[in-house]
Amino acid sequence: QVQLVESGGGLVQAGGSLRLSCAASKRTFSTSNMGWYRQAPGKEREFVARIFWSGSSTYYADSVKGRFTISRDNAKNTVYLQMNSLKPEDTAIYYCNLYPPGGSWGQGTQVTVSS
Repeated sequence: QVQLVESGGGLVQAGGSLRLSCAASKRTFSTSNMGWYRQAPGKEREFVARIFWSGSSTYYADSVKGRFTISRDNAKNTVYLQMNSLKPEDTAIYYCNLYPPGGSWGQGTQVTVSS
């Protein structure tokens, strides 16, 4: 079963940037489509972005399109989420997982955007 460890979250002012990382233990990471998801307080977890195993295709939720960029390094078993022009409504715990999601979730990384 894949283990996922997210990092890179923090407190940032509106308009700022953060880069999240997700290290995966799965040997087949390089052939797995991956996604980022987030859960805001009092809300259900939602899709943010996904990337194909080859990195050839990406897709974003409308709420982050043009501001966030998902990428991956298969040699490092790591997927990234570059977040620019952050807004207070981006405040959430961010998780990575397979796309579609499967198995257990990691602990996530907290992103807090102050206005």
